[in-house]
Amino acid sequence: MINPIDQTKLYGLDNYFNDLKSLYDKKKFPNKLLLSGQKGIGKFTLSLHLVNYVLSLNEDYSYDHKKFEINVNNKSFKLIRNNSSPNLFLIDIQKDKKKIEINQIRELIDFCNKSSFNDKPRFILIDNIELMNLNSNTALLKTLEEPNNQIYFILINNSKKILPTIKSRCLNYNLNL
Repeated sequence: MINPIDQTKLYGLDNYFNDLKSLYDKKKFPNKLLLSGQKGIGKFTLSLHLVNYVLSLNEDYSYDHKKFEINVNNKSFKLIRNNSSPNLFLIDIQKDKKKIEINQIRELIDFCNKSSFNDKPRFILIDNIELMNLNSNTALLKTLEEPNNQIYFILINNSKKILPTIKSRCLNYNLNL
């Protein structure tokens, strides 16, 4: 199985990508987006492709939106792949845990409070949002209510129940193949 971070080609989600790209290009992209759908259909991969599209706009080897493909020579892609991008903060359940914990959300809050050293937007990508514990949910909710400029939240839900207060603050986008 290919790690989504290494997936340079987007399959089957072209229409969703085009819709979200269009929103970004028209400066109407929501700063809080909830992608919902069955686990394994590519929500995380779609998110990474969208992030690469935005971050690579003025870079060499930018995202090929006609082929729905990330160029492996792109600087932003390399930084994301090495988990060193200053413009992307990833949260997922840690290997030895059952829930996304409060310390992960605290790190996210620190990321939000730091200023960007470049003029690019920043993205927070939270996978498996349905696996957040109560304290994490509460802390995230406060952060969602007061987002900083140029920070976009992409939350991924695997068609499970999440807090209605989090859902109500996001543009909910249901994906299916």
